[in-house]
Amino acid sequence: MPAMELLTGYVTAPSTTLTSLTMATGNSKTVRNANPGSSIKLLTAWNDNQTQGILRIKSPYFPDNVQGIRVIAPASQVRPLIPPSVPQTLTPQDTLDLTLSGSATAGDIETACLLVYYDDLPGISAQFISPDILAARLVGIITVENTLSLGTSGGYSGEEALNAEYSLLKANSDYAILGYLVSAECACVRYRGTYFGNLGIGGPGNETETELMMSWFIFLSRKSGIPLIPVFNSADVENVLIDGAQDENGADVTVTTILALLN
Repeated sequence: MPAMELLTGYVTAPSTTLTSLTMATGNSKTVRNANPGSSIKLLTAWNDNQTQGILRIKSPYFPDNVQGIRVIAPASQVRPLIPPSVPQTLTPQDTLDLTLSGSATAGDIETACLLVYYDDLPGISAQFISPDILAARLVGIITVENTLSLGTSGGYSGEEALNAEYSLLKANSDYAILGYLVSAECACVRYRGTYFGNLGIGGPGNETETELMMSWFIFLSRKSGIPLIPVFNSADVENVLIDGAQDENGADVTVTTILALLN
């Protein structure tokens, strides 16, 4: 059954040296062991740097194992660096070589994120729909706010339930997460819950490109051709958790999640 997973790692003051990522709690550089013959895709990746650097993703299974996927990691531009319309195939149980360079200032945390899709991951049955199904089932739009108290040590922090501050959803109803908006830059926004197989899903904490972020999961679905719009039932909303990743400055972020009520 399908699954999507957000992977986050960080380095501290790497300067120009490509430095191996320290993975956030619960994340790993090793690709999960999907069912044989099923598809695993690296949908996209992005960074949150304070000084421009390099993000490099390597694997012996990639077309180039010398530099792999090597892209400029821009400063203060938390946006996709790999096109989801041509996702890179991954191999089960392969351990990716993930490195990042950036700031040389002591204490500066630089972060990189990857979004991986599994076509058939044992034990996981995440609920996703396509843009066409969304259009057919759409009743209306609702927004929910969460102010995340993000930490200063890298990795995920600030977790709370989606309904912790605004409990506005209709009882026993299905909702699709279309995207979100953030009040300030952060490395990522992440959602977790049983309807997503208890794996984190999410995207960049980009506060300027609102058109992209407010329909992030629609964007991923359309570009990749894979149903990637997550759906949950409001009966379980207290178990839909939201958090994020921030640098050493620890700026709190208000996240406005954009939901579609479905029939």
